[in-house]
Amino acid sequence: MTFDSLAVLFQMLGASFVFVLTLMSILWMVYFFRRNSGIVDIGWAIGFSLAAWSYFFLGDGNFTRKLVIAMMVSVWSFRLAYYLTKRYVRQEEDPRYQEIRETWGPQNVDFKFLLMFLFQGLLVVILSLPFLIVSRNNSPDWSYWELSGFVLWAIGLIGEAISDQQMEDFRKNPENKGKVLDRGFWRFSRHPNYFFEFVVWVGFCVFAMGSPWGFIAIVSPSLILYLLLAVSGIPMTEVQSLKSKGDVYRFYQNRTSVFIPWFPG
Repeated sequence: MTFDSLAVLFQMLGASFVFVLTLMSILWMVYFFRRNSGIVDIGWAIGFSLAAWSYFFLGDGNFTRKLVIAMMVSVWSFRLAYYLTKRYVRQEEDPRYQEIRETWGPQNVDFKFLLMFLFQGLLVVILSLPFLIVSRNNSPDWSYWELSGFVLWAIGLIGEAISDQQMEDFRKNPENKGKVLDRGFWRFSRHPNYFFEFVVWVGFCVFAMGSPWGFIAIVSPSLILYLLLAVSGIPMTEVQSLKSKGDVYRFYQNRTSVFIPWFPG
């Protein structure tokens, strides 16, 4: 790798870092006045588009390939941001963040949330590695990796959108209060939205495999899977569901796959 190539690489990463962390800082100020930290999730979604378009404009790769990956990221991220924004404006603070607030206590809680916002922004930049890799590939030839990645991305995007819509329709019905959604994709997985989110990231990774150094992109779906299974995804959601629905949710747990869709037991 030449000095010029390294310079372009650091320029791309630097621009992504500045744009994403600026976004997260602005959203933290919104949180400061509204006292609803759920806006960080909207920033998480939009941040990936900022990163992808930073790489599009600064990357020295093939124009069409850069455009395709940037559009893939944008379609996915803005669909997710729109869904999260609708939930943010009509609901109180997400119970997950309420629990974090209680755990941290009142002392310096706003500063701690600022660090959380900035840390999520840093994660966005790290997870955006597949987009950076693709935006540096200047080959005019396309591969089966890229076609396969696009197909996986499309499956994940459609599956996640359907899962979110099924949950939104379920929550809109007041008769469903205290009940558990066990129809549609939610019959086969307790978290189909998270599963299809992971599929989207596998698609990004596979797409990047068609570019030099594409194997590095595996960092992204691996980290996403860890976050979903062990950190802020499934564990926190399951705890909140048990608190709000009790034995109804325990019964659902006992007969439904936690992540990978499968037939009910």
